[in-house]
Amino acid sequence: MKAYFITGIGTGIGKTIVSTIITEALKADYWKPIQAGDLNNSDSMKVRSLISNTTTFVYPEVYRLSKPISPHAAAKADKISIDLKKIKRPKAPKILIIEGAGGIMVPLNDKQFMIDLIHSLKAEVILVVQNYLGSINHALLTYEALKGRNIPIAGVVFNGKPNPSSEEFILRYTKLKCILKIKQEKVFSPETIVKYSKMVIL
Repeated sequence: MKAYFITGIGTGIGKTIVSTIITEALKADYWKPIQAGDLNNSDSMKVRSLISNTTTFVYPEVYRLSKPISPHAAAKADKISIDLKKIKRPKAPKILIIEGAGGIMVPLNDKQFMIDLIHSLKAEVILVVQNYLGSINHALLTYEALKGRNIPIAGVVFNGKPNPSSEEFILRYTKLKCILKIKQEKVFSPETIVKYSKMVIL
């Protein structure tokens, strides 16, 4: 069954919200293999609390790390090492949404990065972009790295304050489609998630 890997051009740009919206739109299952920090309010918990459909299954994390830092450092702090061979894609009976941690070059151990995990899971990437000074550079570098590994990219989600000029440039350079544009919202409720889920183009 098809899987989409939600990654971003950086940290804290809305991957969990995007994951929730895409999960709701496709009535898909959800999985975050690595959670670093916030174990009492994890991204899996957030997704579960915002989903309205009754068919989504949230798979448990493979690694639950105590500190909200880079996974390789969080693992060392917990006196363990992240082994990609232990991160096996669940045999989901339907589309699976996989959420990463940070960007694609976030280290998972001394030798491997998030992009290695994406490649091993054979998932198609959805790239989350937030407009800020430098976002074009970060978006294109991420695109080129994924392209260099022959990792398929389904499209781009723009999240937050719009910047039509930047968005147009990124889409024109990458020739990727825009899956969704999310505005700045004061609060994301289940109702907000449903609203955006109806706008998804995949």
